[in-house]
Amino acid sequence: MKHTHTLLKSALVALALSVAGQVQAQTTDAKMNTFVSALMGKMTLEEKIGQLNLLTPGGGVLTGSVVSSDVEAKISKGNVGGLFGVIGVEKIRQAQELAVTKSRLKIPLIFGSDVIHGYKTTFPIPLGLSCSWDLPLIEHSARLAATEASADGLCWVYSPMVDIARDPRWGRVAEGSGEDTYLGSKIAAAMVHGYQGNRLGDKNSVMACVKHFALYGAAEAGRDYNTTDMSRIKMYEYYLPPYKAAIDAGAGSVMTSFNEIDGIPATANKWLLTDLLRKQWGFKGFVVTDYTAINEMMAHGLGNLQTVSALALKAGVDMDMVGEGFVTTLQQSLKEHKVTLTEINDACRRVLEAKYKLGLFEDPYRYCNTATATKEVLSADKRQAARELGARSCVLLKNDRQTLPLKKSGTIALVGPLANNKSNMLGTWAVSGDAQLSVPVLDGMKQVAGSGVNILYAKGANISDDTSFAKKVNVFGERIDIDTRTPEQLLTEALTTAAKADVVVAVVGEASEMSGEAASRSDIGIPESQRKLLAALAQTGKPLVVVLMSGRPLTLTTENEQATSLLEVWFQGHEAGNAIADVLFGNYNPSGKLTMSFPRNVGQIPIYYNYKNTGRPQPEGPTQKFRSNYLDVANDPLFPFGYGLSYTTFKYEGLTLSANKISGGKTIDVAFKLTNTGAYAGEEIVQLYLRDQEASVTRPVKELKDFQKIKLQPGESKTVHFTIDKEKLSFFNSQLQWVAEPGTFDLMIGASSADIRLKETFELL
Repeated sequence: MKHTHTLLKSALVALALSVAGQVQAQTTDAKMNTFVSALMGKMTLEEKIGQLNLLTPGGGVLTGSVVSSDVEAKISKGNVGGLFGVIGVEKIRQAQELAVTKSRLKIPLIFGSDVIHGYKTTFPIPLGLSCSWDLPLIEHSARLAATEASADGLCWVYSPMVDIARDPRWGRVAEGSGEDTYLGSKIAAAMVHGYQGNRLGDKNSVMACVKHFALYGAAEAGRDYNTTDMSRIKMYEYYLPPYKAAIDAGAGSVMTSFNEIDGIPATANKWLLTDLLRKQWGFKGFVVTDYTAINEMMAHGLGNLQTVSALALKAGVDMDMVGEGFVTTLQQSLKEHKVTLTEINDACRRVLEAKYKLGLFEDPYRYCNTATATKEVLSADKRQAARELGARSCVLLKNDRQTLPLKKSGTIALVGPLANNKSNMLGTWAVSGDAQLSVPVLDGMKQVAGSGVNILYAKGANISDDTSFAKKVNVFGERIDIDTRTPEQLLTEALTTAAKADVVVAVVGEASEMSGEAASRSDIGIPESQRKLLAALAQTGKPLVVVLMSGRPLTLTTENEQATSLLEVWFQGHEAGNAIADVLFGNYNPSGKLTMSFPRNVGQIPIYYNYKNTGRPQPEGPTQKFRSNYLDVANDPLFPFGYGLSYTTFKYEGLTLSANKISGGKTIDVAFKLTNTGAYAGEEIVQLYLRDQEASVTRPVKELKDFQKIKLQPGESKTVHFTIDKEKLSFFNSQLQWVAEPGTFDLMIGASSADIRLKETFELL
């Protein structure tokens, strides 16, 4: 009885807290509505439209001025709602002063920026970070970024990017979390929680902006900004869930994508922005376009600037990024009855509500404390976090003869164009990071290895020898530097260096801007200059450790054969050299697992683990005629989703299910024993996959439905539990209803999508 009384008391307390929270939220909303309504009652039409205008400073900045004189004049007139691209407390304070002292109603600006993987302290690119499968750590990275960015004056970040991507030719896979819907949804929610913290308006909280809504990651041919076309069931099942997860986590804003959906660009798509986002999902925040997305709809063939601006507003867009279509055309469109005053008012209200939630009306300078900025920006704790995040992002793809970890003795030849290169350590979209503050691999290895190791360095090759290609990549500064020495001289130096060493470590891959926005590639191999280097190093017969930097999966069939060990490190940010050295020398045992499949060649693309069977699937064994095959390559990827090795080994055994049938609201407990059977402490990411054997619509061969990251000491065992419930068995049927249909399910637990260690079946009644 005492236990029952305690449970009842706890339940009543929880209910009381929930009710109190709802009452408080309603009170806060009521106060906000009253405030915003009163403010809007004073605003002119021009001022309302001005709130929908988001600008970035251009060229011609005057001495001592924050922004160009043209933008200053627009702020003073109340024709600007927000700015992005203004970095630093003092500059943001000066711009805010213009708004709150010069404009008639003194409405503060909202300040945003592309905080993609850290702010000034740069963390691993999101694709790399996702390979940690560590949700608390990922959330912590966003929390640190929010703390640093808000300390430096910002209150709005254009992140997370949650686009599902199955085509590594698309450069922006670097900004996302890979190919899987379930994992992508979990990471999307974690990032939003990290950015926004406990409450919007806290001084270390920033408003998240979920992007790119929607389907941007499915651009045809992997070419950026290209057409996207897919069925509704594919949208709902695979591509939309991460956006919804971010909305459910409380994201305050959403950014539209450049692509079209059902023949209508996302920025003018009312079904997407109003019917789905607001009505179905209940989104209460505001919608901003991507850079000049309204103007670009003219090239799509939807009409002139006035027409496309009206279409965007009517679809549900609230803020126009840079294009100024709203401020130049909406008044005329209102006169011509092409838009309504209600539509303008609704957009204005949502922008003002965002500013209210951020506390800007209470204190326009709440994010502009110089002392806080000095304390938080590039602080030691953030640099240390960058190092830890980097090590946990590494994925060990191959490790023959236990070449890794390296011994802290002997002689190591460190070669490659990325081995001593600060310019490329941060990766793409590190807009506020200073690359010259990064730690290159050479420095990191020297620091971690200590005095017992003799490290010899040679560049060995240029990232690319192609000057025209280098010019395209170097648009934001020199990322591909072409040495004054000839390629032959560089290679000779590398081979001479390798001859003196016990082991060779080659750091190769992409320059940072070979992936990212507008960085699609039709050939996703390592450039020819580096392929020649690796081939020559492999011929030496020395153990060859290939450290691969990239912003996407690459085609590595030859390199995988040449390398003794292969370590994918992505782009790790400021602490790259230290983090990579921690892994190479065994200070940290790599635990990362791929979140995106690595194809054998580009002809396999798109390639992903949760594909559907055809009516003629290729069975295991030799290739058969009249089956779904290639003549020249296997169907499976080189490295599959969920794959990653460790310096230790793990044994899976003893799978048990608490029941083999499930009905109603009941659950099944899944348990098995995991044992570290190797010599190193390590973490294993155990993955649970399900397959619906028979359904009203075709189902994938397997789907990730849960995972855990388990740390074990050598010889240690742990019983791992998963819970199967009806939600994990549900899917979207042909009517787009979320249903769970009776039938038999395959349960698979493994170390990757292709390495299933334990299997069982159960039935949904």
